[in-house]
Amino acid sequence: MQHSLTQIEAELKKRLPYPYKWGRKQNDSFDRQTNFIYSIQPFNMLLEEIKNRFKNFSNYDDIFNYTLNRWYNFWSANAVEQIFCSFPNVKPARNSKNKLIDFSIDGASFDHKTSVFPKKYNLPIDEAIRQTPELIKWFYKNQSQQQRKHLKNRLFIVLYSEDGQHWKLKAEIYWLKKIIEHYMIGFNPNYLMKFSFEKNKTIISDIIWAVKK
Repeated sequence: MQHSLTQIEAELKKRLPYPYKWGRKQNDSFDRQTNFIYSIQPFNMLLEEIKNRFKNFSNYDDIFNYTLNRWYNFWSANAVEQIFCSFPNVKPARNSKNKLIDFSIDGASFDHKTSVFPKKYNLPIDEAIRQTPELIKWFYKNQSQQQRKHLKNRLFIVLYSEDGQHWKLKAEIYWLKKIIEHYMIGFNPNYLMKFSFEKNKTIISDIIWAVKK
């Protein structure tokens, strides 16, 4: 189901006053309890739903933060995928529940990941951009454990803000739209990077840098 990008951006920005804390690594148990985030777009309705479901939980703060983050990340990703799928050479995944494929570009299928520039990465931003393949390897090694872990084609959007609040850029949908459009104008499958993380298997990947200085 298509949602207006303007509407998604407005709702995502309502989440910005709340601190961005996970309190724990993403895990299957918390995911199961918070899967209602996929069907609630308005932020105020989300707050109401969290309160109704979890008000008597002893770990209320934990699950509150976890739910906000999952909702925020999901709806930002939903908007980004809509942007990609607006291009004639991009096809959405046939099965929307497929965790390994979000869309294909010129026939090459990708799982899309919008990721903040990782705190634990040991290179400054300018150096990281120059050594993009190294960050891709780092992501495959460190990102998305449990049910999300896979070694398939991924297309990363990496967010970096000079003030350190990288996560807030996930709400800047129209800013991201311009960056994605610029990337897609110059898209050439031959420029994608190839990696072999498993024997006899090659995957393709790339990073779209979204940097606000």
